[in-house]
Amino acid sequence: MPVLKYEQIASDLRTRVANGEFGPGDLLPSGRDLAEQWGVSRATVVKAYDILRQDGLVVARQGSGFLVTEAPVARPAGGRRAGSTRLSGGAPYRRLGTPDRTVPPARVAESLGLGHGEEALRRVRLMLLEDGTAQSLVTAWFPASVADAAPRLTAKGPIAEGTTHYVRRETGRFPVEGVDVTTVRLATEEEARHLGVEQPTAVAVTLHTAFDQRHRALVCEEGVCPSHIFEQTDNYPMQ
Repeated sequence: MPVLKYEQIASDLRTRVANGEFGPGDLLPSGRDLAEQWGVSRATVVKAYDILRQDGLVVARQGSGFLVTEAPVARPAGGRRAGSTRLSGGAPYRRLGTPDRTVPPARVAESLGLGHGEEALRRVRLMLLEDGTAQSLVTAWFPASVADAAPRLTAKGPIAEGTTHYVRRETGRFPVEGVDVTTVRLATEEEARHLGVEQPTAVAVTLHTAFDQRHRALVCEEGVCPSHIFEQTDNYPMQ
């Protein structure tokens, strides 16, 4: 399937942001300039910017244009349905520690299809509520096949274009299926400390695994949410 022009423009802008040509708070090229550069209508450029806005990469400023966002957003683990964007359930977050390679918990290793003792790349983020308190603690695990091909995953800072777009650009692999499993248990001492809750506290744990077009695991995320915050709503037809 050919890539549409506005998708090409959005991808090009993501790459320019990722390469540091535009940083947080920088003004991106105007719709007129991009329309002339790509030989397209202003409406096509608007569609490109709308994609980037929905992904949380840019924000619109009245009378100025589009700026690279200064407050990156991410989503809690799970609920990554087709057609959803980073702004769908997205929230500010804080990166914790430095990404490292270690042996994941057994249920994560099983979801990723790893062998006994096989390491994966770990990235941890703390999702925040509007008042700055913790919403959920999310640990993302990437198999070596993904981490080796996408070296910026080892960087401490956020990936402005989003890990999904970055991994697709570097590897050609992208998610086509997701599996979410939610369980309940007590928070560990470390989880309670990051979430700002006292022990013992019940937490809902969502294990989200994304699979690519050949059903190979791309990432497994474990999201830990305090019970007093967790809420899940499903809407579905009934006969």
